Amino acid sequence: MSELSDLYQELILDHNRSPRNRGKVEAPDGSAQGYNPLCGDQISVSMKMNGDKIESVKFEGSGCAISTASASLMTEALKGKTKAEATELFEKFHKLLTEEGSSIELGPGMGKLAVFSGVCQYPARVKCATLAWHTVKAAIDNEDEPVTTE
Repeated sequence: MSELSDLYQELILDHNRSPRNRGKVEAPDGSAQGYNPLCGDQISVSMKMNGDKIESVKFEGSGCAISTASASLMTEALKGKTKAEATELFEKFHKLLTEEGSSIELGPGMGKLAVFSGVCQYPARVKCATLAWHTVKAAIDNEDEPVTTE
């Protein structure tokens, strides 16, 4: 197994067993619901802003290991980011998972999220890994309708 594959497995297992930022933000400035009808993953994201910066972001719900780990890693990556930076990170992450063989420039800020680069080889798992991201994007954009991966 490659070093990235080993790191992927280690991070997914760690963040699935002990998800970071699980729960609900009190008096959130934004929130959204997400659902993956293919596998039944459900997520709720709430966030607190400090001006234009994400002060706190948390998630609740149930899902597979990839979905839970992605949500956990996402919340860590988004803290302290502006809405524009969070949207840019969402776009980079989505591209990373959907464009196999892409020469995407991961750049600063991707950090541990780079381990998801191999998910694009498993199309059904892409929806698991991106559910939390689509949901937080809806919270940032103040969308009222639940997000679905379909």
